[in-house]
Amino acid sequence: MTEPTTTVPSGIADPARSRIGRIIITGGASGLGAAIADAVARAGGTPIVLDRTVPDEPAHETHQADVSETRALESLIARLADEHGGLDGVVTAAGIDRCGRLEDVDGTEWERVIRVNLLGTAAAVRAALPHLEASGGRVVTVASTLAVKGVSDATAYCASKFGVLGFSRALAAETKGRVGVTTLIPGGMSTHFFDDRDEQYRPGADAKLNSPEHVAQAVVFALSQPDGCEIRELVVSHSEESSWP
Repeated sequence: MTEPTTTVPSGIADPARSRIGRIIITGGASGLGAAIADAVARAGGTPIVLDRTVPDEPAHETHQADVSETRALESLIARLADEHGGLDGVVTAAGIDRCGRLEDVDGTEWERVIRVNLLGTAAAVRAALPHLEASGGRVVTVASTLAVKGVSDATAYCASKFGVLGFSRALAAETKGRVGVTTLIPGGMSTHFFDDRDEQYRPGADAKLNSPEHVAQAVVFALSQPDGCEIRELVVSHSEESSWP
């Protein structure tokens, strides 16, 4: 892995002034992750963005990372936690998809979906966990409505997101009373997530998609709950979402 690229803009919020605090956000340079980073900053927190692509002029502190390289990801998060004097939360928004019937999707590409969506989630949480226990912090994992509903031509994505849901429920049981754990279950959103899909797998012009900014507000709501109160699972979708229920 190449040396991570780091950009820290001026004017970062003081985490001591925020209930939300220092939040690692994987996949935080675009889409839902970027909306979450903006919402965390508006709430007075300090978003610490990890993404494969670092914008030329990032809005927040940003570090280059491929979450599928799990050991490197863990090392980076450990270093960032030391630099920031701890962590108060982690949001695992990094995610990819490879659509198609099981026999038609290249095995390497199919498995990369699992590595990014599930193993990357577990690695990020694993690295942050001791720091979250020290601060009484919170985890927000990003699943999907396809974590509770299986559909054709989405075996990799469904497997990964069903896995995220199971991981999160087990993590909540394992860390109860010490770390808050919320599973976000979003429906389809108006982002670039669908851009690299074949046309048949893209939302149609009349698709009912939610705004990522609206979903990000739900994440901030989960992160800002008082001690002892947990938002365990949070479904956020357009009111006419086709994959829910």
